Amino acid sequence: MAETHVLFVEDDDVIREATQLALERDGFAVTAVPDGLLGLEAFRSDRPDIALLDVMVPGLDGVSLCRRIRDESTVPVIMLSARADSIDVVLGLEAGADDYVTKPFDGAVLVARIRAVLRRFGHASGPAGDGGPAGRQEQCGALTFGDLEVDTEGMEVRRAGEPVSLTPTEMRLLLEFSSAPGTVLSRDKLLDRVWDYGWGGDTRVVDVHVQRLRTKIGQDRIETVRGFGYKLKA
Repeated sequence: MAETHVLFVEDDDVIREATQLALERDGFAVTAVPDGLLGLEAFRSDRPDIALLDVMVPGLDGVSLCRRIRDESTVPVIMLSARADSIDVVLGLEAGADDYVTKPFDGAVLVARIRAVLRRFGHASGPAGDGGPAGRQEQCGALTFGDLEVDTEGMEVRRAGEPVSLTPTEMRLLLEFSSAPGTVLSRDKLLDRVWDYGWGGDTRVVDVHVQRLRTKIGQDRIETVRGFGYKLKA
């Protein structure tokens, strides 16, 4: 099996080199660069399996780089931020990142988050065998909610007959909602099922992705149930 190729953009030499070594020890192939412009060049030439982007890098900051990557690809992106409460976290998620990790981070935690993202991206591209959302939906075929049609076998979404482009994370989120229309799903449940968190996570990840999904399938299609979570209108 080919090595998983990681693009790592980080301007701190010590962090970049230490993290690259740690990832390589865990079996990843790593391209590590110190600025966003080199990161964009490496992304286009190397076509990595996943990108790790520090928010504050020179040339082209991590959020802008994430947007450029998302314009061209659905490859998974994890943002690295030095401040958990920073607006940078939300900006990164709004730019299309799938997850974020706060610095300083433990190498084992970073590897676990990378593997979790890669697992769900693999499942999102086809039928799943682990009882996850794709696996539950496989036998259902096309589901319709108003002008929204979700093809759970072909992994395609249409709104008013027009195709809707979703990232794998957005697709898994929609599959969770469409598997139980009208049922309130808590943020913690969505973190567990979509982000594969076996531990507590930041619910901002859920909130931002729900908002991104709403802009694509209709603002009123997913309802907020205050104090509990979200539900898809049947």
